Amino acid sequence: MLSSLRALDFRCFPTLGIEVPEAGAVFTGANAQGKTSVLEAVCVLLRLHSPRTTRMQTLAKVDGGGGFGIAGEAWGMERRIDWRPRQSMRHTVDGEDRGSQGAYLSDGGLLVWMGNDDLDLVRGSGESRRRYLDFMGCQVDAGYRRALARYRRALKTKNLLLKEGDRRRGEIESYETVMIPAAAELRRVRERLCDRLSARVAEEQRRIAGREEKVDAIYQIAGGMDLAEALEQAREKEFRQRRSLVGPHRDELELRIHGLAAASFASEGQQRTLALALKLAQGAVLREQAGREPLWLIDDVFGELDPTRRNALMHALPQSAQKWITTTCLRWLQEAPDFAGLARFEVDGGKLTRTDG
Repeated sequence: MLSSLRALDFRCFPTLGIEVPEAGAVFTGANAQGKTSVLEAVCVLLRLHSPRTTRMQTLAKVDGGGGFGIAGEAWGMERRIDWRPRQSMRHTVDGEDRGSQGAYLSDGGLLVWMGNDDLDLVRGSGESRRRYLDFMGCQVDAGYRRALARYRRALKTKNLLLKEGDRRRGEIESYETVMIPAAAELRRVRERLCDRLSARVAEEQRRIAGREEKVDAIYQIAGGMDLAEALEQAREKEFRQRRSLVGPHRDELELRIHGLAAASFASEGQQRTLALALKLAQGAVLREQAGREPLWLIDDVFGELDPTRRNALMHALPQSAQKWITTTCLRWLQEAPDFAGLARFEVDGGKLTRTDG
């Protein structure tokens, strides 16, 4: 899927250049040496998205030239992005400029990111679960990404206007006319994805747990499906609280085990299993929607799992998918014959060394 990766002045790497086989690669090393940044570079190259920050300037090496570049051979195409302060990001595919992010992403491939903070999907706020849905929606539906950008811009301005009270009522209502159709598109795609996710999450929970557990993933709409009506009903309350109270930014993916809220009533083991099940289900839905296997970026997960869940996860990951994995130790890899084709790299202070010959 991704056969090479190159970067310049990205995070701790002044330069980076590696080739990776079809199976993928595993990156070892102590903490804070740059392992996660390798996976992050892949995510930014293919999806123009970092799971660690929304500010592109933080990706540039501190003592570098002020910007960064990432390139690689992905799905038979040479992809490249260049970011410089106060300039538009440049995206090229096979040497040709793609004029917009949407055009660049249209054939950029699919990704699943797994990390230790995935437990926030179960224990954390609704924002974590909305990001989970948004990352999936942006990959399977080009209109979703555009609707999300429109909705976020209008919502940000509306919230600023609400700080000034009801004297900006007319302007607030004009921004709501942008939010309403964008919200309808977001909810349409989210509902479709959640319908597919629910059965998949239950299946993956059963596979990882090794026993039957009734799991539900239910999309809850804040204020009702008719956003225009919900906004009218919430109008005076929003003016009093000076913030937007209804819309997709307040929707929730409700997770239950045996009918009870997973965040409050599930054991820690059940919660960890559910976090893994959510990501495995995400990969399955992406594959079903797009007809091709996503690339898996797995950040320091295997070394933190107990042997039962680790072995179950290794068997649950699709064998045909390329996997980029970071870890601080390799002991668990000896138990994974299916991962024998992975290249091995040592990461030390922003330098990569291939160690498997």
